Amino acid sequence: MLRFLTLAALAASLHGGGLVVRPPVEVGMSPDRLALVDRVVQKGISAGGFPGAAVIVGRRGAIVYDRAFGRLAWNGTAATPVSTGKSIYDLASLTKVVGTTTALMVLYDEGRIRLDDKVQRYVPDFVGLNKDKVTIRMLLAHRGGLAPGRVLWKKAKSPAQAREMVVTTKLSTTPGRLMMYSDLGADLMGWVVEAASGMPLDKFLDTRVFRPLGMTNTMFRPADSLKFRIAPTEMYPPRGHPLRGEVHDENAYALGGVAGHAGLFSTASDLAIFAQMMLNRGEYNGVRIVADSTVRLFTSVVASARALGWEVGNGEHGAGDYFDEHAFGHTGFTGTSLWIDPDRDLFVVILTNRVYEARARRPSLVIADVRQDIADIAAMSVLDSDLAIPVIPASFRADLAEDWNSRARRAPARKPAPRAPSPTRHP
Repeated sequence: MLRFLTLAALAASLHGGGLVVRPPVEVGMSPDRLALVDRVVQKGISAGGFPGAAVIVGRRGAIVYDRAFGRLAWNGTAATPVSTGKSIYDLASLTKVVGTTTALMVLYDEGRIRLDDKVQRYVPDFVGLNKDKVTIRMLLAHRGGLAPGRVLWKKAKSPAQAREMVVTTKLSTTPGRLMMYSDLGADLMGWVVEAASGMPLDKFLDTRVFRPLGMTNTMFRPADSLKFRIAPTEMYPPRGHPLRGEVHDENAYALGGVAGHAGLFSTASDLAIFAQMMLNRGEYNGVRIVADSTVRLFTSVVASARALGWEVGNGEHGAGDYFDEHAFGHTGFTGTSLWIDPDRDLFVVILTNRVYEARARRPSLVIADVRQDIADIAAMSVLDSDLAIPVIPASFRADLAEDWNSRARRAPARKPAPRAPSPTRHP
């Protein structure tokens, strides 16, 4: 217990006006089980998957685990220690939910958009075969018929030209027919936000979401003065210089650094505030961002393990074996993850820069296993009788490190530990 009390005191000094910090036992969690996160993250760093990580776990309105591991870089001037409250990471596709989806939720609340509005109403130049059938709802569910992406950065000479390439892209399939994860669809949603609000996406989010919540370290295009706090992402990208404080995603960079699919930077502490706002059904610290009903609508299952903008728990993408379809979250290519479980009143934030000079042969497997393990450990730490998971595995994915540093094909996924039965839970 002493370790977690000391950790709480440290975290309190970092979070300032953010979430309170409590020992795990005060919110019905096992400190011994929760401490297993340390081992999993250290395994990932030791294997060379990422140089450092910021991890926060929260439950019942409080932070119960707050730990920074390693450094922002392996060595050199960027190799400063990670801080959950100060270290800024490129969120990659977390932009889609923390940014773009949230903006659409605000506009939906205000009646400035409707989910079944045609995208053409807000982006008139989005024309072509079947594009008149594409709705905002379809884009949120990744069912708009758009391809995953285009190589904008190789051809576009300006953000305006990159935008034109997105808007004029032909549909790959009939709108509404199937789920196809699409960055292009997210970009269109960003332009819907701008048309409906009359403001650039970054300004709208800063004004209506981030500043009201006190998320002072969340932004697009961070200032050069913040660079020393930002985790670098790549040494030799196509644009010809090391990346630190510039969006890692080349298409988002081609679009000017502000895009619906990527470009947002943040800290673990800021994302903890955002996660708690979502657990509170749209409100945090007396500030309401969106209505309770809107949060429920956007985070309920639509199809194919998707909600509106969000993914839902199905054993993949950082949800672990125990976050079910009531849980919602997302991951980012750079090594980021945010999962929120309303049934357990629990959230997990993980930030890494696994794309930066990874020393592991297959860093994508390292971060995938570490994300899954941390979600599992968080769920296993909950002691409530109707949620308790009695069996703790002798080893986690990170202990096995299957194919992390080999060229062999990966073995089948480990079966989850037995789960205790529980009664029907609220949606």
